[in-house]
Amino acid sequence: MKLKMMTMVGAVLSSMFILSGSAAAEDRFSDLQHVKWAEDSITYMADRGTVAGVGNGKFAPEKPVTRAQAVTFLVRELYPEQLQSGAVSPSYTDVQSTHPFYHEIGIAEHYGLASGFPDGSFHPDAAMSRAETAAFLTRAYALSTGRMSVSLTDVQHHWAAEPIQLMSSNGLIGGYADGTYRPDRSVTRAEFSVFLARVIRFEREAAIALQDWDKLISYMTLSEQVGQMLMPDIRQWNGQATTTVNEGLKRTVQDLDLGGMILFDKNIVNARQVVQLTHDLQKVAGELPLFLGVDQEGGVIKRIPGGTNLPGQMALGASGDPILAKAAGKLTGEELRALGLQVNFAPVLDVNSNPDNPIIGMRSFSADADLVSRLGLATIQGLRQAGVIAAVKHFPGHGDTTVDSHLGLPVLTHNRERLDAVELKPFRTAIEGGVEMIMTAHIAFPAIENEHVTSLKDGSQVPIPATLSKKVLTGLLREELGYQGIIISDAFTMNGIAEHFGENQAVERAVNAGVDIILMPQHPEAAHKTLVQAVENVRIPVETIHKSVKRILELKAKYGLFDQEESLPQKFSALKTIGSEEHRAIEREIAERAVTVLASRHGENPDSIQPSDRVVIAATDKEQAEQLQRQLTQTASNRSLKTEIAVMGQGKTLGVLQKMEQADYVILASYQFRNVASEFGWSEIQTVVDTLNKLNKRYVLLSLGNPYETMYVQNVRSALAVYGKQEPNTQAAIQVLLGQLKAEGVLPVATQSIQK
Repeated sequence: MKLKMMTMVGAVLSSMFILSGSAAAEDRFSDLQHVKWAEDSITYMADRGTVAGVGNGKFAPEKPVTRAQAVTFLVRELYPEQLQSGAVSPSYTDVQSTHPFYHEIGIAEHYGLASGFPDGSFHPDAAMSRAETAAFLTRAYALSTGRMSVSLTDVQHHWAAEPIQLMSSNGLIGGYADGTYRPDRSVTRAEFSVFLARVIRFEREAAIALQDWDKLISYMTLSEQVGQMLMPDIRQWNGQATTTVNEGLKRTVQDLDLGGMILFDKNIVNARQVVQLTHDLQKVAGELPLFLGVDQEGGVIKRIPGGTNLPGQMALGASGDPILAKAAGKLTGEELRALGLQVNFAPVLDVNSNPDNPIIGMRSFSADADLVSRLGLATIQGLRQAGVIAAVKHFPGHGDTTVDSHLGLPVLTHNRERLDAVELKPFRTAIEGGVEMIMTAHIAFPAIENEHVTSLKDGSQVPIPATLSKKVLTGLLREELGYQGIIISDAFTMNGIAEHFGENQAVERAVNAGVDIILMPQHPEAAHKTLVQAVENVRIPVETIHKSVKRILELKAKYGLFDQEESLPQKFSALKTIGSEEHRAIEREIAERAVTVLASRHGENPDSIQPSDRVVIAATDKEQAEQLQRQLTQTASNRSLKTEIAVMGQGKTLGVLQKMEQADYVILASYQFRNVASEFGWSEIQTVVDTLNKLNKRYVLLSLGNPYETMYVQNVRSALAVYGKQEPNTQAAIQVLLGQLKAEGVLPVATQSIQK
C-alpha cells in the first residue's frame, strides 16, 4: 500500500530522547506508575531490545513518540542485523548525518518502513499520529484482514482508513467511548509501545497457531532462541530444595527464556506436588512451553513418586520380550504424562559388553547389540504411544568403558568396524524407527574423532568427546546415519566435560558440533550469555541456532505442548494411572519373567526352601535383608518357617557364619553396581560360599545387581539373578525359591569364570 502522508500536527519536540539500549529484566523504569495499563508492553518491548529509556532509569511514557523514534523502534525489532552490519544513509533533505537516528531512518527508508513528504523531507522530530502509527505498523507487518467488525465514525474518508481498519479488524487498535478513533491525535511513547507489542504478540500467536516456526523464530529475540537450547536442573533456593515455583525459579525461567528443565529426586515429594510444580512451571513459561524431563529408566534409575518403577532394563533383557518392553515404555509414558512430564531420558541403548563398566551395567538391556536394538525400539514405541518423547542414550555408546563419565573422560579405542557392529547398531535401529531425541556421551572415540586439545585441568592433551565433536554429531549422526531429530547433550555438570574444557568453551563447541540442547549447564546464566555473545560475534552462525530452535519447536508442537493445557483439577484426576493395578501387573510379569538361574546343583533349579526351614538372610545392607525377610514371611505364610537376618561387612564375617551353621537354608544377597566388577570385594562372599559348601547347606547366591557373581566367586552351587534390588525383583526371587514360580529368564550378558 502506498502511504499518503498528511501534514503533521503536534509540536516539534525541542530535544531528542536518547535511546540508550534495552532495559534489563531486573531494571524496570521508575516512571511508569501513571501508565500501569502500558507497563507490561513497555517492559516486554524493552526486554526485546526494541524500546529503551531516556536515561536515568526513565522512560518518559507520556511524551509523544517522534517519527524518528518510531522507525528506530521498528528497525531495532525487524532489522537488528542491519544496525550491526553498516551504515545506510537516508535521502531526506531534513535528516542530517548528525541526527541521533540517522542510520535507523536510512534503514527504514531502504526497507520501505516509512516514506517522506512530497518536498523530500521526513520531519524526523515531529510527533507521530494515531493514523501514522497504523500505517507504519501495517507496512512493517503483513497483516491480513481479521474477523472483528469495528465501526469508527471518523476514519471512513481519512487517508489512513485502510490501515486503521486492518488493525482494528484484528483487535490491535481500538477507538474511544464515543466511537471515534481520533486518527490525527499524537501517540505517546507508552501508546506506541502498546501498539507495537500487540502486533508482535498477535503475529507470534498466529505463527504458533499455523505452526509456522520460521515465522515464529523471526519474532523471537536471540535471548529467546538460545534459551530454547538450555535445559538446566532445578537448583536450591535460599538453601532449600526447590519443590515449588518460588521467586528464584520463576526468575530463572523468565530471565533466561528457558526452553526446558530436568527434575530430580530433590524436586519431588509426591505425585500431586509434581503435578502442581509442572503446571506452575508451564504457566511461568507462557507462550513458549517447556520441555520437562526426568531420568525414568526403571530399576536403579527412577523418579516417579509412588509409581510403577519397573524391574529395570536388564530384567527386560533377561525376558527377551519386545512386547513386554513396549508395555513397559507405554506405562512409564502414561505415568510421566500424568505428572506433566514430556521427556524421558531413556531407554539406555548402550551395549553393556564390559563387566567392568562402572556406570551402565544393569541399566543396559544386554551385551547383545541385536537384543538391545529390539528391546530399545520397542520401549521407544511404547513411550511414543503414551505421548512421551524418548531421549535415548548415550550416543555413540557407553557400554564398553571402564571410566564413569561423571568422574572422568572415558576413551573407547575400538575400530570403526567394531563400532558399527556393536555400539552403533541400536542407535541405527532407533533412528530407522523414528526416534526423536538422542543424548550424547561424554566419551572420546578416536576411530571417529582424533583431535586433541589442552586440558584446563592439568595441561595434558585430551581427546575431544562425542558431545563436542562435529565429526561425531554432524558427520556421523546427522549426515551418515541420517538422523533428523534433536541432539541433547549429557549433563554438563559431569567431569568428562567440566574438568577439561571449561563450561563456556564447551557450550560453544557443543552447539557448533551439532548439539541442539545443552543439558544441565553448571552455570545457566553464563551458558546463556556465552551463546548470545557467540552468535553476536559470529562464532556460532545464526543459522545453526535457527535450525536447532526449529527442531525444538516442531517437537514441542508434535507432542501437544502448544495445545491448551488441562485445568489443574483435571490433571490431579489423571493421577489415578500412577501405580495402577494394570501397571503393577506388568511390573510383576517383567520381574517374574526375568529371574535367571546362574548356578544349580542339578543344572535346572536353585536350591529350594522347605516348609519348616530355618532361613538365614544375609546381606551387606540391613534394610535389604529385612525386605527379603518380610517378603519371605508373607509369601510363605502357610509354612512354619523361621527367619533371621545377618548383616555382612568388615569384621562381621565370623558372626554371620555362626548364624549360618544353625540354618537349614541361607539366602546370600549380593549387590554390585557403580563400581568396577573386577575390583569389587568378592572375598567375603567367597568365604561364605566356601563355608556353605563345606557344611553342605542348601543356599542361593542371590544377585541383585550386575549379574557377574559367577565370574569372580568359585564353586557356586545355587544362584539366581534378578537384576535389581527393588521389591518386584526380590519378590519374584522368593517365589522361585518357594517353588511357586519357575525361573525362565535368559542371562543377557556374557559371563566367564575368572580362575584364581
